Amino acid sequence: MRKQLTWHHELERRARAAAGSVAPDEDTEAPSQPAVDFPALVVISRGRPETVLDAYGFKPAQAGVYQAVPGLVMRVVVLAELPRTRATLLLRLLGSGRRFREALADLAALPDGAWEKSVATPLLVHFRFASHEPTTDEEDDVSAEIRAWFEEYERKLRAEERKEGRAEEAARAVLTALRVRGIAVPDVARERILAEKDPETLERWHERAIIAVSLAEVLDGLS
Repeated sequence: MRKQLTWHHELERRARAAAGSVAPDEDTEAPSQPAVDFPALVVISRGRPETVLDAYGFKPAQAGVYQAVPGLVMRVVVLAELPRTRATLLLRLLGSGRRFREALADLAALPDGAWEKSVATPLLVHFRFASHEPTTDEEDDVSAEIRAWFEEYERKLRAEERKEGRAEEAARAVLTALRVRGIAVPDVARERILAEKDPETLERWHERAIIAVSLAEVLDGLS
């Protein structure tokens, strides 16, 4: 709650600065205080924290979300009680056990272009999906399939990273060959070389750069 109050004070300070408020002198009236909504404090809990809910008079606001008494802008999100919908997916990925595996199954079922995948999957890779506790629920038949999907995604991600690394090395080799040949490379051409990701194109440019006397002999379509 101290952080909540401190952040509200900071929001008020920013609002005054944005409004151009200045300290009043004796001949001017005090400027009005810009209206700033009090920031909500949201607590995420895997299970139901009965003591906290009782102590602060929390009441259900929606499935899995509880609101404190008026005057306390405070909410508690109980992950175990959230409905299994797309809207709650990112929150449910913070859960554990069966809830976590269900969220993974829902994530895997989304189309490849879904924004949730682009946001969540790299984080799961970074924080090591494999570090989660092993499956113990016999009824969870999808965990092996989800793990296989995740591992396949991770392999593709690592392969793409290696490909990008090789492309960057090949582009640097082209620039090195041009420098050794004494051929000036304008910024536009340099950016084009560094942006190229096709290995065959970079290899072709490198072979030409070794014997070229001008940049036009190296880059395709350069007049």
